Amino acid sequence: MTQTSSMGPGVQDGPMEVIERAAEAELLEAALLSGAHVLLEGPPGTGKSTLLRRVATGRRIPFVMVEGNAELTPARLIGHFDPALVLSKGYVAEIFEDGPLLEALRTGGLLYVEELNRIPEETLNVLLTAMSELEITVPRLGRVAAAPGFALVAAMNPFDAVGTARVSGALYDRTCRISMDYQTSEAEQSIVGLRTDEIDLAWRAQVVELVRSTRDHEDIRFGSSVRGAIDIARLSVELARLRGVPTDDWHVGLAAAKASLSGRIRLQDGCDRTPEQVVTELYVAVFGAEPSDAPDPADPADPADSEGSPGEP
Repeated sequence: MTQTSSMGPGVQDGPMEVIERAAEAELLEAALLSGAHVLLEGPPGTGKSTLLRRVATGRRIPFVMVEGNAELTPARLIGHFDPALVLSKGYVAEIFEDGPLLEALRTGGLLYVEELNRIPEETLNVLLTAMSELEITVPRLGRVAAAPGFALVAAMNPFDAVGTARVSGALYDRTCRISMDYQTSEAEQSIVGLRTDEIDLAWRAQVVELVRSTRDHEDIRFGSSVRGAIDIARLSVELARLRGVPTDDWHVGLAAAKASLSGRIRLQDGCDRTPEQVVTELYVAVFGAEPSDAPDPADPADPADSEGSPGEP
């Protein structure tokens, strides 16, 4: 389903911290001021949408976001006449319900399209027309011209081949491309710190190291973003509280890592191991082997315990 949101002057939607992205923010702002459309390319979790929200808020301009997927048809992007009112009033402009594209055109705002390489080709053609002509013509409505300031900013993960389509050269020819790779370890530690309760800094650094190790393992095609580290930290805090053990308990961390990372990583074709097995290997490499004097509280009790101590019946 298409999701849209708008951001008026001075309104913030969610966390606005942009860490270690000063160069990209400056380049994005310069591109928008020059009247260019922009394509942000990079893996998930590298701050693409946060960066754009920060720039849009700083410039105090309208911001319209739409999620790119196979259901984003031209009609959903442009808008439609209210069917019930058409019967009584006909095709008049006042009963047309603007979609995200027309909203951005009329207000001179930024249209942010996430997952650009997941939208249908006919929808992409509508975007190309709006980018090139700064206007579109809607049947029965007429010409809608862009107000000053309108620009398209699209984002996509160029490494994801599942459910995506190749973006045409026509779009690259109409955009300035800004590449956004993963941030440094120090930056990702800061991001985790901003989004979690107070946790031990050394343990937090290990969590980030674990997540970063998923990006260059031979059995992993795509690793986890920093969101995996955030979830490990949050889950560990709550799981440790439930078990009555410290947050950095070895077994708590492993359980949190499996839950947080096994669905985020994509294994290489032909890999004969499960994501949980690969995560466990990486976890041991970062946090060390399982402590021999601390049984996993999630495992059944030692059979010896049920047999009683020597001398007992």
